[in-house]
Amino acid sequence: MEKILITGSAGFIGFELSKKLLERGDQIIGIDNLNDYYDVNLKKARLKILEADENYQHVNEAIDNRPAMAQIFELHKPNKVVNLAAQAGVRYSLKNPHSYVDSNVVGFVNILEGCRHHNVKHLVFASSSSVYGANTKIPFSTHHNVDHPVSLYAATKKANELMAHSYAHLYNISCTGLRFFTVYGPWGRPDMAYYSFTKDILAGNTINIFNHGKMERDFTYIDDIIEGVVKVLDQNAQANPDWSGDTPDSATSYAPYKIYNIGNNQKIQLMKFIEVLEDTLSKKAIKNMMPMQNGDVRVTYADVEDLDKNIGFKPNTSIEEGIKKFVSWYKTYHQI
Repeated sequence: MEKILITGSAGFIGFELSKKLLERGDQIIGIDNLNDYYDVNLKKARLKILEADENYQHVNEAIDNRPAMAQIFELHKPNKVVNLAAQAGVRYSLKNPHSYVDSNVVGFVNILEGCRHHNVKHLVFASSSSVYGANTKIPFSTHHNVDHPVSLYAATKKANELMAHSYAHLYNISCTGLRFFTVYGPWGRPDMAYYSFTKDILAGNTINIFNHGKMERDFTYIDDIIEGVVKVLDQNAQANPDWSGDTPDSATSYAPYKIYNIGNNQKIQLMKFIEVLEDTLSKKAIKNMMPMQNGDVRVTYADVEDLDKNIGFKPNTSIEEGIKKFVSWYKTYHQI
């Protein structure tokens, strides 16, 4: 049994990961400040499920609270840490940039310091496919340069990767970063397009489709994400003996540091995704075609070769299966 600290435990991925680790008998210290970025009642409903397990202990706190985070690490002394707490969303970062710096940068330093001072065996942290920014070579590989973010959110996630590497180098902390690709499924975030599309289609409201629908996403079902995270968590990042400063590989290091993509390894046209959603709901969407939004990217597509080779896992849930499960949950949760 491991003692694992999970930040953002009442969030979409944090909730499902906590649930999975509790099922196998791990002890979870969950940190979440239940902020109102989206419906707090959904977070409370997730938390209620977690708190029913005696091996789950919740701390209502923000990770950017430095004294509180130091106290939490001192009190609980976790073996491993998974940092999923973050201010999420590309578009929101255009309106409220300081919240991203507070949570994603200041908060992450507090996590790193906790790991440093309490001999944490492995830190796994959420990065994002957003870090690929202006890159156009697909599929996106963790071995590609990612120095051209197109949103502050993406820039903070890239910063997390760099900060983690410095701690892996300085303090020999095993650090693994995971670039998630468009996660969807039951208990998901209401601010995500698939969730709001479902709500609006059922209500007969118009849905806004950006870049006139000419978007492609590597939609990744939540169960695949969780299986990937658990397998990564169980395998500490190792130093790469073949790493060379002459030809630096950004996905590995001479330090115990590794970056993985977790995506479905296929790009799905947004209009195809909406079509599957319409078929599942048995109702057509009223569509409003709009131009590209600032900070957005046209395509995401994950190369998961390293994940498959090193961890022995590759996501494989089809959008037809994933959407069916999401819609079933949505109707139950919202009593439709």
